[in-house]
Amino acid sequence: QSLAKSPETLSAEAAFGALEGWEDVEPIMKTDDLMAPLKVIYESLVTTGFELVADGRVSDIIRRVAIFGLTLVPLDIREESTKHTLALDAITRHLGIGSYKEWDETARLSWLQSELTSRRPLFRIRDVENNLLGLDPDVIKTLMVFKVASEQEPESLGAYVISQATSASDVLAVMLLQKQFGMTKATGKLMRVVPLFETLDDLTGSPKQLQTLFGITSYIGSISGKQEVMVGYSDSAKDAGRLAACWAQYTAQEAMAKVADKFGVELTFFHGKGGTVGRGGNPALYRAILSHPPNTINGRFRVTEQGEMIRQNFGSLEIAERSLDIYTAALLRERFTKHIEPKQKWRDQMQRVSEASCSNYRYLVREDPRFVPYFRQATPELELGILNIGSRPAKRNPKGGVESLRAIPWTFAWAQTRMHLSAWLGVGAGLNSENEEDRATLREMYEEWPWFREIISLISMLVSKTDFSITKNYDELLVDPDLMSLGDEVRTMLVETRQAVIDVSGSKDISGPHVQLMRASSMIRNPYVDSINVVQAELLKVLRAMPADDSSDLTPELKEIKKVRIDALLLSIKGIAQGMKNSG
Repeated sequence: QSLAKSPETLSAEAAFGALEGWEDVEPIMKTDDLMAPLKVIYESLVTTGFELVADGRVSDIIRRVAIFGLTLVPLDIREESTKHTLALDAITRHLGIGSYKEWDETARLSWLQSELTSRRPLFRIRDVENNLLGLDPDVIKTLMVFKVASEQEPESLGAYVISQATSASDVLAVMLLQKQFGMTKATGKLMRVVPLFETLDDLTGSPKQLQTLFGITSYIGSISGKQEVMVGYSDSAKDAGRLAACWAQYTAQEAMAKVADKFGVELTFFHGKGGTVGRGGNPALYRAILSHPPNTINGRFRVTEQGEMIRQNFGSLEIAERSLDIYTAALLRERFTKHIEPKQKWRDQMQRVSEASCSNYRYLVREDPRFVPYFRQATPELELGILNIGSRPAKRNPKGGVESLRAIPWTFAWAQTRMHLSAWLGVGAGLNSENEEDRATLREMYEEWPWFREIISLISMLVSKTDFSITKNYDELLVDPDLMSLGDEVRTMLVETRQAVIDVSGSKDISGPHVQLMRASSMIRNPYVDSINVVQAELLKVLRAMPADDSSDLTPELKEIKKVRIDALLLSIKGIAQGMKNSG
């Protein structure tokens, strides 16, 4: 009895009594609904002379709510443009008006604009849920994503990113599908639609697509003067090679910024980068931001952090704070930095370098019949798909070749063998020239143009990480004799690339500005990583010689041995990735 009547117990009873009836109270779902009473509390404290209290925890809470809202991090949705095309094709066929997939761009834009201004829905949502329209399961899945999104609170969702976007109709298609499920500007549930331009052709054509979009009255009226565009670094480099992709990204961003400025639209670029140089990554984050094309950041910057780079840059409170400090400092500095505008002769030289580099890269990757089998034998590419170490399937099309392979396993596989081919292939052909004037211009560009210097420095760093003896060991253990010559040719290209980079930079060492870092890396990490590479090559050899999982020759004893070896292979992959430090 005495315990029940203690002050502590009474205060607890009072507290719980104050919470009675909470089940009948609507939860706060919008930031403004929480921000309003917080501001009342703040102003009340200031008015009554408690400024110190107001500027303490109350201010901290207000700042957190302003930055993070109630969801901490809004969720982006990402889907390929082909999925939306197939969904709309199924709908137009059901409506009896033809095949959307077979229409040209003009016909698609005309129909999409008409439907966006129409009040009539395309179909009844319950008919899709109950599959009364006879739609393909993949089409239903695509449509149901929009239904689920429409049921969320607006602040829970961010951007709808369209992978492999090629045209203005890809953007309007997503706008129309959102409208079908009640996600419009009027309802407050409209997600911002972000086209992702990935390949060389898509990047080149991106300014024209924005011009078309901004010329559509219904579209420009729905975006409130703001547009976000995602630039694909990984797939463009896989499509055309490092140098050609970099130049396409530079010129595309320049041109898109001019289009947006012409129409009075605030443009934000979302940079789809990975940890590797081959996927647009740069360990020198501060310099990387400052070297972006002029007038393309303007205080607005989105970028992806992927793979082991998340742990590396945000794995502890101190490191996360430091990483955010670097982002903030670079963005503030960029706003007040006078950028170097490339001279016309620099642009002409980059165009020559881009074309030569792209031609050399594509000839080996796409036209040489030896390349695909060599790639699959000399690297753990085939094994990456069965190890479940990625967030997405290794290939967009399981039956396709290198062109269907996602950029992550493409880059990751070459990093594992210490060849790093995806970061440098084509660079030597682009930088080499028998014309003395070309060579002088390239050296001038390196000295005076931060963007170009940063690219060359990164390539030199990756090339310095390559190891001839390690890659040759993979070839000798895993590659068919009739393909061995290609490995020798690739290593010859690497030697030429090393020399070309040294000639342009004027450095005596391939590591260039990273020489101290690379020496430390070689002395400390390489002895450990070298041994893991040797073990991995042996594991790949014995695993590939074992019976397939569905083979009758795979006895229970062999099955257990195979499982242990696969586990060992996975550990070797993780070990090499950590040793390389920028393979994500």
